[in-house]
Amino acid sequence: MTATRRPTPPLFSQLDVTTGAPGHSHIHPGLSSNEEQTELLREVLAAQDRTNELLEELSNVLVSHQKQRANELNNWRTAHPELSRACREAAEALTQVQIEYLHRMTDEINDTSNDMVEGEFLLNEFIDRFGPRLAHLNGVIQVLAQLSSVPNPANSQQDQD
Repeated sequence: MTATRRPTPPLFSQLDVTTGAPGHSHIHPGLSSNEEQTELLREVLAAQDRTNELLEELSNVLVSHQKQRANELNNWRTAHPELSRACREAAEALTQVQIEYLHRMTDEINDTSNDMVEGEFLLNEFIDRFGPRLAHLNGVIQVLAQLSSVPNPANSQQDQD
């Protein structure tokens, strides 16, 4: 699949904004001041149109990658339904662990916040103790949540009955 590439205009151009004699154009010789302004506005509009085209192309690329990733995840979930459900349950369980961890962390922050403000050692120790664990826990929960199957609302209501 080959696409013909059209030549792209430069992204940056040089614009002379020095004052000159009225009716005399430095950029476009032979044009009056009003004609020169009109021509400059056309050039600005053309550059803006090119920017819009580039943004649209970028957006299309990002959307196609996102759709491909979502399709791959759905295929994986379909191929491994039991593992997908187990990932959902594990993510829910780890979320409860995360909530308890956040409670302990906020309690410690509230108890020692004045000491942490005054002493850099306590702040560094706090960050070393809680930061990596929280970051890794968040990462694991995110992976499990992405791999997990989406709970069926009909099944959830049957479970509650």
